Amino acid sequence: MDSDSDDETLFDSLNHMRIHPNFLISNATSHTWALGAIAELIDNAQDPDCSATTLHIDVDLSIPSEPHLFLIDNGKGCSVETLTSMLSMGYCDKNALDLNTIGRYGNGFKSGTMRIGKDVLVLSKTLTQFNIGFLSQTFLFDKQAQQVYVPIVSFPVMKSANGEQFCEFNVNELSDASKKGL
Repeated sequence: MDSDSDDETLFDSLNHMRIHPNFLISNATSHTWALGAIAELIDNAQDPDCSATTLHIDVDLSIPSEPHLFLIDNGKGCSVETLTSMLSMGYCDKNALDLNTIGRYGNGFKSGTMRIGKDVLVLSKTLTQFNIGFLSQTFLFDKQAQQVYVPIVSFPVMKSANGEQFCEFNVNELSDASKKGL
Protein backbone atom coordinates (compact mmCIF):
# COMPACT_ATOMS: atom_id res chain seq x y z
CA MET A 1 0.00 0.00 0.00
CA ASP A 2 1.17 3.50 -0.70
CA SER A 3 1.41 6.20 1.94
CA ASP A 4 -1.68 8.13 0.73
CA SER A 5 -3.87 5.00 0.97
CA ASP A 6 -2.56 4.30 4.47
CA ASP A 7 -3.38 7.86 5.54
CA GLU A 8 -6.92 7.62 4.09
CA THR A 9 -7.59 4.37 5.94
CA LEU A 10 -6.25 5.86 9.17
CA PHE A 11 -8.32 9.04 8.77
CA ASP A 12 -11.49 7.06 7.97
CA SER A 13 -11.20 5.29 11.32
CA LEU A 14 -10.75 8.53 13.32
CA ASN A 15 -13.61 10.40 14.92
CA HIS A 16 -14.02 13.48 12.76
CA MET A 17 -15.68 16.88 12.72
CA ARG A 18 -19.35 17.03 11.80
CA ILE A 19 -21.42 20.10 11.04
CA HIS A 20 -24.75 20.52 12.82
CA PRO A 21 -27.63 22.15 10.87
CA ASN A 22 -27.56 25.09 13.33
CA PHE A 23 -24.23 26.05 11.78
CA LEU A 24 -26.03 26.90 8.52
CA ILE A 25 -27.93 29.60 10.40
CA SER A 26 -24.84 30.88 12.19
CA ASN A 27 -22.76 30.88 9.01
CA ALA A 28 -25.42 32.90 7.16
CA THR A 29 -24.90 35.80 9.55
CA SER A 30 -21.62 36.59 7.80
CA HIS A 31 -23.86 38.51 5.36
CA THR A 32 -25.37 41.40 7.31
CA TRP A 33 -27.96 42.10 4.63
CA ALA A 34 -29.68 40.05 1.94
CA LEU A 35 -28.28 42.11 -0.95
CA GLY A 36 -24.76 41.21 0.15
CA ALA A 37 -25.72 37.54 -0.02
CA ILE A 38 -27.23 38.02 -3.49
CA ALA A 39 -24.03 39.80 -4.56
CA GLU A 40 -22.09 36.71 -3.43
CA LEU A 41 -24.18 34.53 -5.75
CA ILE A 42 -23.81 37.00 -8.63
CA ASP A 43 -20.04 36.92 -8.12
CA ASN A 44 -20.15 33.11 -8.32
CA ALA A 45 -21.85 33.31 -11.72
CA GLN A 46 -19.21 35.76 -12.96
CA ASP A 47 -16.30 33.61 -11.80
CA PRO A 48 -14.05 32.49 -14.69
CA ASP A 49 -14.65 28.83 -13.74
CA CYS A 50 -18.38 29.26 -14.44
CA SER A 51 -17.98 31.00 -17.82
CA ALA A 52 -21.44 32.62 -17.59
CA THR A 53 -22.07 35.63 -19.80
CA THR A 54 -25.63 36.30 -18.61
CA LEU A 55 -27.43 35.96 -15.30
CA HIS A 56 -31.21 36.16 -14.96
CA ILE A 57 -32.70 36.93 -11.54
CA ASP A 58 -36.41 36.39 -10.94
CA VAL A 59 -38.76 36.22 -7.97
CA ASP A 60 -41.88 34.06 -7.81
CA LEU A 61 -44.46 35.41 -5.35
CA SER A 62 -47.34 33.19 -6.46
CA ILE A 63 -47.39 31.67 -2.96
CA PRO A 64 -47.00 34.78 -0.74
CA SER A 65 -45.87 32.80 2.31
CA GLU A 66 -43.21 30.98 0.25
CA PRO A 67 -41.44 33.36 -2.14
CA HIS A 68 -38.88 31.80 -4.48
CA LEU A 69 -35.76 33.49 -5.82
CA PHE A 70 -34.29 32.16 -9.06
CA LEU A 71 -30.77 32.83 -10.29
CA ILE A 72 -30.23 31.32 -13.74
CA ASP A 73 -26.96 31.67 -15.61
CA ASN A 74 -25.71 30.35 -18.93
CA GLY A 75 -22.44 29.00 -17.55
CA LYS A 76 -20.89 25.65 -18.40
CA GLY A 77 -22.62 23.87 -15.50
CA CYS A 78 -21.27 21.90 -12.56
CA SER A 79 -20.10 18.32 -12.71
CA VAL A 80 -21.34 16.16 -9.85
CA GLU A 81 -17.88 16.51 -8.26
CA THR A 82 -17.98 20.31 -8.52
CA LEU A 83 -21.55 20.41 -7.19
CA THR A 84 -20.55 18.18 -4.26
CA SER A 85 -17.63 20.50 -3.51
CA MET A 86 -19.86 23.59 -3.84
CA LEU A 87 -22.43 22.17 -1.40
CA SER A 88 -19.77 21.04 1.10
CA MET A 89 -18.23 23.27 3.75
CA GLY A 90 -14.75 24.61 3.12
CA TYR A 91 -13.98 22.61 -0.01
CA CYS A 92 -12.48 24.40 -2.96
CA ASP A 93 -10.66 23.16 -6.04
CA LYS A 94 -9.18 26.57 -6.78
CA ASN A 95 -5.66 27.72 -6.19
CA ALA A 96 -5.76 29.89 -3.05
CA LEU A 97 -2.92 31.99 -4.45
CA ASP A 98 -4.93 33.12 -7.51
CA LEU A 99 -6.41 36.35 -6.16
CA ASN A 100 -8.42 36.97 -9.35
CA THR A 101 -11.02 34.31 -8.57
CA ILE A 102 -13.61 34.07 -5.86
CA GLY A 103 -14.54 30.92 -4.01
CA ARG A 104 -11.11 30.26 -2.57
CA TYR A 105 -12.48 29.31 0.85
CA GLY A 106 -15.49 27.16 -0.05
CA ASN A 107 -18.02 29.07 2.05
CA GLY A 108 -19.72 31.88 0.10
CA PHE A 109 -22.38 29.87 -1.70
CA LYS A 110 -23.60 28.27 1.55
CA SER A 111 -23.50 31.48 3.59
CA GLY A 112 -25.18 33.45 0.79
CA THR A 113 -28.00 31.04 0.07
CA MET A 114 -28.75 30.37 3.73
CA ARG A 115 -28.88 34.15 4.40
CA ILE A 116 -31.51 34.58 1.68
CA GLY A 117 -33.63 31.54 2.53
CA LYS A 118 -33.77 28.20 4.31
CA ASP A 119 -33.40 25.99 1.26
CA VAL A 120 -31.50 25.95 -2.02
CA LEU A 121 -32.12 23.61 -4.92
CA VAL A 122 -29.32 23.61 -7.48
CA LEU A 123 -30.08 22.35 -10.98
CA SER A 124 -27.04 22.19 -13.24
CA LYS A 125 -26.40 20.71 -16.67
CA THR A 126 -23.08 19.99 -18.31
CA LEU A 127 -22.66 18.48 -21.76
CA THR A 128 -23.00 14.97 -20.31
CA GLN A 129 -24.79 15.24 -16.93
CA PHE A 130 -27.84 16.79 -15.30
CA ASN A 131 -27.08 17.27 -11.60
CA ILE A 132 -29.36 18.20 -8.71
CA GLY A 133 -28.27 19.21 -5.21
CA PHE A 134 -30.49 20.15 -2.28
CA LEU A 135 -29.21 22.03 0.79
CA SER A 136 -32.23 22.43 3.04
CA GLN A 137 -32.58 23.65 6.60
CA THR A 138 -36.28 22.73 6.40
CA PHE A 139 -35.44 19.13 5.51
CA LEU A 140 -32.71 18.84 8.17
CA PHE A 141 -34.81 20.32 10.98
CA ASP A 142 -37.91 18.31 10.00
CA LYS A 143 -35.79 15.14 10.21
CA GLN A 144 -34.11 16.39 13.43
CA ALA A 145 -30.77 15.66 11.78
CA GLN A 146 -27.70 16.00 13.97
CA GLN A 147 -25.42 16.79 11.07
CA VAL A 148 -25.77 18.32 7.62
CA TYR A 149 -26.74 15.93 4.83
CA VAL A 150 -27.06 17.13 1.24
CA PRO A 151 -28.76 14.83 -1.28
CA ILE A 152 -27.09 15.05 -4.71
CA VAL A 153 -28.24 13.06 -7.72
CA SER A 154 -26.94 12.90 -11.26
CA PHE A 155 -28.51 11.73 -14.51
CA PRO A 156 -26.98 11.38 -17.98
CA VAL A 157 -27.92 13.91 -20.64
CA MET A 158 -29.18 12.17 -23.77
CA LYS A 159 -30.02 13.37 -27.28
CA SER A 160 -33.30 12.78 -29.08
CA ALA A 161 -33.52 11.79 -32.74
CA ASN A 162 -33.75 15.46 -33.73
CA GLY A 163 -30.66 16.36 -31.66
CA GLU A 164 -32.40 17.99 -28.69
CA GLN A 165 -30.90 17.26 -25.28
CA PHE A 166 -33.06 15.70 -22.59
CA CYS A 167 -32.74 13.91 -19.30
CA GLU A 168 -34.86 10.93 -18.37
CA PHE A 169 -35.53 9.78 -14.83
CA ASN A 170 -38.51 8.70 -12.79
CA VAL A 171 -39.72 10.20 -9.55
CA ASN A 172 -39.08 6.99 -7.58
CA GLU A 173 -35.44 7.07 -8.67
CA LEU A 174 -35.09 10.66 -7.48
CA SER A 175 -36.91 9.91 -4.20
CA ASP A 176 -34.71 6.87 -3.51
CA ALA A 177 -31.56 8.90 -4.17
CA SER A 178 -32.76 11.65 -1.83
CA LYS A 179 -33.48 9.15 0.95
CA LYS A 180 -29.96 7.76 0.61
CA GLY A 181 -28.68 11.31 1.23
CA LEU A 182 -30.12 11.05 4.74
